[in-house]
Amino acid sequence: MSAIEKPRRRSVQYPESDGKPLGESDQHRDLMMDLIFALKWFLRSSVAYVAGNLFFYFEEGNPRAVVAPDVFVVLGAQQRRRRIYKLWEEDNRLPNVVIELTSKKTRQADQTTKPELYARLGVQEYFLFDPYGEYLRPTLQGYTLVNGRYERLRGRPLHSAVLGLELWDEDNALRLLDPATGEFLPTANEDALARRVAQQRLAEETEARAQAEARAQAESERAQAESERAQAAEAEVARLRSLLDQRGQGE
Repeated sequence: MSAIEKPRRRSVQYPESDGKPLGESDQHRDLMMDLIFALKWFLRSSVAYVAGNLFFYFEEGNPRAVVAPDVFVVLGAQQRRRRIYKLWEEDNRLPNVVIELTSKKTRQADQTTKPELYARLGVQEYFLFDPYGEYLRPTLQGYTLVNGRYERLRGRPLHSAVLGLELWDEDNALRLLDPATGEFLPTANEDALARRVAQQRLAEETEARAQAEARAQAESERAQAESERAQAAEAEVARLRSLLDQRGQGE
């Protein structure tokens, strides 16, 4: 009698995309990339994962339990390339901060279902920004989790206690400011420009140092030549004096 084979458990597939185009404006896309870059730059010396528009699965075995925040930060998770984020494979490390860039297509979910989900999961801070100022008043809003529910952050600029940063609405852009330095975190373009300026300054300083060293070398060689000429002249004078002395003694 053959043993009854147990049915194999089908593996669960977790898609990397829903197959739908993003369809957002240039402003939304550029702003998302700028925020991701700035946060990676700020947290470059920390153990933290920064990503955006990435499928975040929060229930093992349930591929429908998924959300894709525009920008999110997971403290304590390694910064490496991921195709999707599975909560149960990341030691149950939840996003600590989520930023959503709202639009006509996403505003309802951004203001209702997503904050309810994030609060239920335990996301500590939730920020919502309307780049064009069409739906939110004010255009930048922030919330912090208190006893399982989000409480509105007041004042301007908004302060992220988790990140230690200030959030500013500047000319339809969301900028992050480090209070410790009083400076905005750089965007990718600003960082590239700063690097070019620093490289140009370094090249100029290197050239100036090389010119100064060349001048110093030339001056040293000139001084050496003058010293050698003086020594030769003194030797010639001594030789002539010796000849004169010899002649004087002969006479």
